Amino acid sequence: MSFGTVVVVLFAIAAITWLRAQKHRGEGPLGPVAGSREPELEREIAELRKRIAVLERIAIDERGPDRLAREIESLRD
Repeated sequence: MSFGTVVVVLFAIAAITWLRAQKHRGEGPLGPVAGSREPELEREIAELRKRIAVLERIAIDERGPDRLAREIESLRD
C-alpha cells in the first residue's frame, strides 16, 4: 500500500467520523438543524426563569417561617 493510499484512507475515516459526530449532536454538516426544538426550548427557558424568580424571592424574603411555608404551598398548586 503506498503512502498516498494510506493518506486517502485516513482522510476518509476522519471525514466519516466527523460526519457521524455532527449527526449525533443534531447538526448537519453546515451547522445546527434550524427550528427543530427551538420553540419548545424557548418555552422551557421562560418557565425556568419564572421559577428562578420565585426562588430568589423566597431566598431573600425575611418574613416569618409560617408565612413562607404557606406561600410555598400556594405556589405548588
